[in-house]
This record gives sequence, C-alpha cells and structure tokens, in this order.
Amino acid sequence: MSLNEQTPLLTTVHVVPRQPRYRHSTLRRFCTIALATTLIVVVVLFLVPINWLPHHDLNNGWGNDDGPWGSPFLSPYPHPAWPQSQGISYKELQDILLGTPDEAKAKEWSQYYTSGPHLAGKNLTQALWTRERWQEFGVSDASIVTYDVYINYPQDHRLALLESTGDDDENAPTRTDYAVKYECRMEEDILDEDSTTGLETRVPTFHGYSANGNVTAHYVYVNFGTYWDYEDLVKANVTLEGNIAIAKYGRGFRGLKVKRAQQLGMVGVIIYSDPQEDGEITEHNGYKAYPEGPARNPSSVQRGSVSFIDLAPGDPTTPGYPSKPGVPRQDPGGKIPSIPSVPISYQDALPLLQSLNGHGPSARDFNKYWQGGGLGHKNISYNIGPSPSSLKLNLVNKQDYITTPMWDVIGIVNGTVSDEVVILGNHRDAWIAGGAADPNSGSAALNEVIRSFGLALEKGWKPLRTIVFASWDGEEAGLIGSTEWVEEYLPWLSSAAVAYLNVDVACSGPKYGAAASPLLHKAIYNATGFVQSPNQTIPGQTVRDLWDGRIKTMGSGSDFTAFQDFAGIPSMDQSFQRAANDPVYHYHSNFDSFHWMEKFGDSHWQHHTTAAKIWALVAASLVESPIIFFNATDYAKSLASYVEAARTKARESGTSNSMMYHTAFHKLESAVERWHKATVHFDQQASLLQEQVEHGSIPWWKWWQKVRLYIEVKKVNNGYKYLERQFLHGDGLDGRSWYKHVVFAPARWTGYAGATFPGLVEAIEDKNSTAIEVSHKAQLYSDEEETLIEFAEMEQYY
Repeated sequence: MSLNEQTPLLTTVHVVPRQPRYRHSTLRRFCTIALATTLIVVVVLFLVPINWLPHHDLNNGWGNDDGPWGSPFLSPYPHPAWPQSQGISYKELQDILLGTPDEAKAKEWSQYYTSGPHLAGKNLTQALWTRERWQEFGVSDASIVTYDVYINYPQDHRLALLESTGDDDENAPTRTDYAVKYECRMEEDILDEDSTTGLETRVPTFHGYSANGNVTAHYVYVNFGTYWDYEDLVKANVTLEGNIAIAKYGRGFRGLKVKRAQQLGMVGVIIYSDPQEDGEITEHNGYKAYPEGPARNPSSVQRGSVSFIDLAPGDPTTPGYPSKPGVPRQDPGGKIPSIPSVPISYQDALPLLQSLNGHGPSARDFNKYWQGGGLGHKNISYNIGPSPSSLKLNLVNKQDYITTPMWDVIGIVNGTVSDEVVILGNHRDAWIAGGAADPNSGSAALNEVIRSFGLALEKGWKPLRTIVFASWDGEEAGLIGSTEWVEEYLPWLSSAAVAYLNVDVACSGPKYGAAASPLLHKAIYNATGFVQSPNQTIPGQTVRDLWDGRIKTMGSGSDFTAFQDFAGIPSMDQSFQRAANDPVYHYHSNFDSFHWMEKFGDSHWQHHTTAAKIWALVAASLVESPIIFFNATDYAKSLASYVEAARTKARESGTSNSMMYHTAFHKLESAVERWHKATVHFDQQASLLQEQVEHGSIPWWKWWQKVRLYIEVKKVNNGYKYLERQFLHGDGLDGRSWYKHVVFAPARWTGYAGATFPGLVEAIEDKNSTAIEVSHKAQLYSDEEETLIEFAEMEQYY
C-alpha cells in the first residue's frame, strides 16, 4: 500500500513474547536476595558488638583523635595482641624498668637541679631543661602548662630581742626606751665544703604566704604550737593575746601553728628547729654537726609555707578553679595569715629561750607532750613566759606579693585505651638553691623512670593505658602547680584517671615508707617484692623483705592532695626516709644540698634508683594489667579500721554515750560490713576474669566470645576506676568545702597527717558545738554512710 497524507500515523504491531534468557529465573532471584540478606546480617552482627564497646576518645587533646585503633572498625580490642602487652612482653618491660635506672644518671640529674635557686615561679630554665630531657628520653609529647599565681617573695626581715633601758612600768616604755640585747642573724652559715651555701643568689630565710608586719611585743614559748599546746596554755591562764609566740617545728604543719596563734589574738609567730626532733643524732650525744658530722648544723633554718592548707591548697585567690590569666580573683584573707611569722635556727632561738628561764610555768609542769626539749644542755629550762616586762621582741617581715607565672611540665605517652590514665608526678621547685632531698631526689628518680619507659618505647612497646608524667611548679608555696592543673582538667580526670603516683622526696635516708589509698596497697606490695633493697643484710633481700609493710593513710603536704582529696583519684606517695639513728636531714635548709646528699644522705645514689624502680613497677602494673591492678577488699578492711579508730576517739572524748553518735556508728558499721561482702565478691569475680583473660584460649572463629570477654573486662575496670570517686561529697567538708573526700582529708589541726572519716571525727572533736552545727555534721557523716550503701551493689558492673 502506498503511503500518503491520508495514511494513519499509528498502526497495530503484533509482538511475539521474548524467550527467557535463563531457565529457572525465579530460583535465581530468590538465591540472590537470600545471599545479600545473609551478608547484611553478618556485617550487622560484626558491627553491633563493636558498638557495644566503650568509646576511648578523650576529646580533650590528650588522647588519639582516631580512637584506640586508628579506626573503630579495624579491631574490637584495644590492640591486636590484647590481652598480652603490645610490642614487647610484660616480662621484658619489667626487666627494662628494673635494669635501666642508673646511679650515675641519678647523680647527674641531682647535680643539675641543685646547682642554683629554683623557687616557685622562678625556675623557667629548669622547666625548659626538664621538657628537653623528657623529649630526648622518648616522650615527644611534652609541653609546659602555665598558671598565673598569687605568691610572695622575701624582701627584708628582722628579729631582735630588746631590753628596756628605763622604767619597767608596762605603760611607760616606747620603742626608743629599748636597746638591742640580741640581734638574730636569720641566716645560715656559709660552709667551705658545701658550695651552694655560699651562692650570692641563695634564698633568704622566710615563710611562704607570711603576712607583712612590724610588731614589738612580749613573747611566750608555746611548745610545738599545736592546737592542743595552745589549749594547755589557755587552761593554765598564760596570757597569749597581744604577745608573740615562739614555737618548735614538728608535730604538724607550720601554717596551723600560725593560724591558731592568730585566732587567739597573738601578734606574731617565730618557729625554730629544736634538736628534740633529731633522735639520737645530736651534738649533745657526741655527734659532730654538719659538715663535719651527721648532726644538725646549729644555724640551719627551715623555710616553708604558712598558708592554711587545712582549708584548701593552691592559689588562695582562685579556690576551686584554675589560675589562668583574666580569671576573677578572690580576696585571700582567711586563707593565709594576717599576722607575721619568721623561721629561725635553734642557734638564734637560744638567747630568746634563755631569757625566759624562771619566767612563768615550766614545760615540766605540763603533760608528756611538753617534755623532751633538746636544748636543756644549753641552759634552756623551757619556761613558758611571758617574757619579763623588760624584754620584748621586735619582729619585722617584709614580703613582696605579686601575681606571676608558674610552669608545670607535662609529658604524655598515649595508650591504646585512652580513657584509662595513670599519672606520675614530682615537684621541681625548692625553697633553697639545693633541695637534694626535697624535691630533687624525686626529680632525679622521675627522670630515670621516664628514661626507662622511653627505652621500652624504643624497643617497640606501646602502653595499654595512657601515661602522664608531671613536673609540678609551686608545690612548696601551697601545692599550687598540681592543684591548678587538677582544677583545670577535672572533667577529664574524673572520667579517665586510674591513679596518681607521687614522689616528693625520693630519698632523705635509708628507711622505706609509703602512704596510699587502700586500692593501691596491692600494687605497692607487689612492686617492692621485685626490687632489690640497697640495705641488704642477706643477699637477695628485697625492699619488701626489709620493710614493715605499714602503709599510711593519705593526708596532705604534697601534690597528691588535689588528686586524692578533691578529685577522688586513688593516690600514693613513697620515700626513703631517715630513722632516729640516721644522719639528720636539714629539711628546707641550705644544707639540704648535693654535698650533704653525697656525703650523708645517699652516697652511692642507690636509694634514688631503688625508688625509681619501685615507682616504675607500680606504674607498669597499673598501665599494663588487662584488669586494673586494684583490690577493693583492702579498702573495705581499711574502712573498718577507720570506723573503729573513730569510735575510740568518741570514747576518749566522752561522746560515745550520745544517742546521735551511737546511731551514726551503727549505720556506718552496718554499711561497711555490707560493703566488705560486696568487695570480696567483686574482687573474686575480677580474679576469675583475670585468669580467663590470661589463660583462656579462644579460637579466632569464636571472635564474639573475645568481644564479650573484653566487654566484661571493661565493666570491671570501670568499677575499679570509679570506686574512689564514690566517696566524694559534692558540698565538701563542713567549714572547708574544697575537700570533697568523706574518707580522707588532712586533719584540721595537723595538716600533714591524714584524718579518716573527717566529718565524723570533727563532729566528735566539736562536742561542745551548737545543736545546729552538730546536726549539720551528722548529715555529713550520714552522707558517708549512704555512699557506702549505694556502692555496696557492686554486682551492677556484671
């Protein structure tokens, strides 16, 4: 048919159905869908267990930005070798930590740190040098953290015994009526044998945070100036108000001697070092004084802070928050003294004490705590005074208060589990040019610890948990560098910190001692059992073999305070110390020098390296053990002993018959008993899990069992990690709210010594307080009891 314009455009085309390309196409489609679904299910089953695992990112600049494995999907475990150590075996790590610390190196570090003055806020050169050494040792992530701190530096001082040249009438004499009977030197001897004692840049004798003032008044001998010494004087009707106190160092923190004097209306405080505290090693017993012999040099003076650390450490103008530039500053009044104080030698104290002979009651008339003065052979009868009307003291104290930078050195070795962190710290600043024991024996030991870990890193080791090393500034003035750092990083520390391991004085003698949270007792006993003692009487004896095993409770006086008492991070401190028959350690004196250390303190530097080895092994056990190397039952046992000690105090104070105290003790003892049962169960389960981790063999195709095992390990570790934090009370202790821990705090009137269950103990001590005060304190220790009960349900971690 021909086409034209009439032809239709559409037409019907008949299409034959196409033949199927494949036979059984329906079956093929079903198989495709089934296989794809199976693949999706397998992928989901693999990813879901990984998502169950805790996230490890710190998100604070301290950890790995990409998580513990670089990517969260590469492995469900911290590292491929888990639970074994990564890179090298744990035994190889131990061998490195035991074999690396070197006496010659410790001596080298000590010589550097003690070669010149390094007061708080005046040691930037040492901070830079420390950072450089750590980087050389292999800690590449080392930096300096700066805080702007309110602090004082000495300008001038004077202490003179004035004698009236006119009328003895109390109201008659003026300053011009007195002549100088004795002018205190207030300076330590320059020794030819000890070069640091003669440095032109040596630090004058002074007290940190002491008040400016110029006062002239009669004076009173107040024994050690403890709270109870002052109470004895009040009961004996000795006039304190308006007078100057002369006190011995010892039996408590020096700042509290000043605080109590201030509360009682006294106008100044003088503190000296009495040979009473030197044990058998005194000139009176036939020993020559330093530098010829081991006895105290008569001119030695103990410098130190007199801040009120019973209320809070750190910068007194920024309590509870870090001292960064531009932050609001509070008035430090009430946190530091308002009356002047000065330290002197016993050489300078002699004329002052001799002038009290025959005036007022004698120390012999008081209780046993007033006996034993070490200057009786120097014609001192330890009369109380007040001084006769013809004698007064003129005390002058001029300090320059400024806000100045301080520098913490922080080194970080990232672990594969970055939300579990172990921190090691020592302070670098000293009151003097030396500081061979305090703090730089600890500084030398820390350098050897870091050098040892650096060698392990060089051999391929990668730590399981993150390690932070810290060289603090400003400890001597008031635990400043560590406190400000903890306050700044508190959220991160609260979520990540496992433990803080402190060494202040690594060596001032040969006797080993330690203080720690009960959680760390196990790690300390374990480490000291591996380290050979430098004091062996039989070959092969370890530090543990020659140590009595007593671990003290945590108080204050060093950089663990903010970690333990404020942030709730289990902490320890260790030291080799002098015993009664060892050479006298000249604490905070120019004679705490490199020369003294080499001649009398640690002549072979073996106690330095031994301290480093113990420190490193404790750290390694906490860093590398798949399950954190804690023991909760030790804590429960300690709590029971603390409750019994508080009950004994209540009996002694006559308050044990009170219904309120009876009820409080009953609840607390019941809670501790329940908690003990829970901790025993928890530790048993942790031990079984540890055994399974170490000896269980899981085939690779049962990967989900290994994932489940790691989840169980993480739950147990969280239980251990957060245990100490359970004892934090948000409102703090009554009257000193910075201290948050309801089990541990520095005792109110000793400072250094630790108080246990401080809320309860302070309520007992204040038995004469008003009903409102007692009621408030009762609520505080009720909170302690509730904390124990709540955490008794430790099975929640399974």
